Amino acid sequence: MALKCDNRPVNNLYHQMGAQQYSFTQMEGSAVYKFAVRTVPHAISEALEKAGVPVDDVKLFVLHQANLRIIESVAKRLRQPMEKFPTNLEECGNISAASVPILLDKVRKDGMISKGDKIVMAGFGAGLTWGACVIEW
Repeated sequence: MALKCDNRPVNNLYHQMGAQQYSFTQMEGSAVYKFAVRTVPHAISEALEKAGVPVDDVKLFVLHQANLRIIESVAKRLRQPMEKFPTNLEECGNISAASVPILLDKVRKDGMISKGDKIVMAGFGAGLTWGACVIEW
């Protein structure tokens, strides 16, 4: 397992207040994208190394469903086919912290995993935290 937090890019996510009647949360999307595609593959590699599991032995990578571009970039950086990266963005969109367990349940129900399969779960989110773990089903 690899869990990390970096508060340096905190200005990429902020809540604007002022004289307006309504306040809103804003995000610097390109900065968050760059953050995710840089840190998530590293966290996955670290978790795999700690678990002693080669990346090619992983059956599925169940990632936070922020957007498809991030997932595709992580797959490319790990040199793994997109077939190992299931998505449910079409059905659910980005459902924040719930995306990983909901996707894991979907792949289980769809019969995509079997006893003994190695699965990586990884996510990133608020406060620019991130983590990854390796499990054997």
